[in-house]
Amino acid sequence: MNKIAVQAGTKILEIYHDFQHFPEVEYKSDRSPLTLADKASNNIICQYLSEAYPEIPLISEENKEIPYSERKKYEFFWLIDPLDGTKEFISRNGEFTVNIALIYNGYPYLGIVFAPCLNQLYFAEKNKGAFKVCNGQTTGLQVASFSLADENLTIVASRSHANQETDDYIRKFRNVKTTSMGSSLKFMLIASGEAHLYPRTGPTMEWDTAAAHCIVKEAGGKVVEFYSGKNLIYNKENLLNPYFLATGKIIP
Repeated sequence: MNKIAVQAGTKILEIYHDFQHFPEVEYKSDRSPLTLADKASNNIICQYLSEAYPEIPLISEENKEIPYSERKKYEFFWLIDPLDGTKEFISRNGEFTVNIALIYNGYPYLGIVFAPCLNQLYFAEKNKGAFKVCNGQTTGLQVASFSLADENLTIVASRSHANQETDDYIRKFRNVKTTSMGSSLKFMLIASGEAHLYPRTGPTMEWDTAAAHCIVKEAGGKVVEFYSGKNLIYNKENLLNPYFLATGKIIP
């Protein structure tokens, strides 16, 4: 499964480095950008999954929306973001990823995040841990342990979606360090223990978070609703996520 994420990422890089056609951008009905790379990656992933696992339904950001009356019956399904961080792709900062998740009864069972420009692959499976592959070396991932009363915590924020509510949350902490990152790489800073908290008080969709959610959880962290603290769930009638908070291991 990791190989198909890398294959899709490799195709994205071909387009990323093809200045003759870069950037060819369309805009969807919600004004979010769509590139040739989104389409090419989506085709590679969906074709492979449909052939290899014909019994498992698939939901992707770039596919036609499936009515809730049909998908609410799903036990397992693939949840795909073929190019997470299209704005980062267009701005050429390299902070974009390929996200593939397998959802079981509303929760992430398997997650793969591949960052093509960094050549970094992250993956996890329920109860089997979380891992990073870089330069041929596989290492286990473990979140940081901390107290919310600690000083010098590192909080990661979106590079493209900063807002006042996030700023207000960050101000609750003492001598905090902030870092910005695009796409699912924000979650990977949590999973690897490089950051402690990632608050998101802006719109995201289920395919934006599912794969990374699995990796953070298997690394010992959590992804919960920002206000209620309940676990983020998937395959809701509305695929829009609530505001959320990704954390390392919080010590009471």
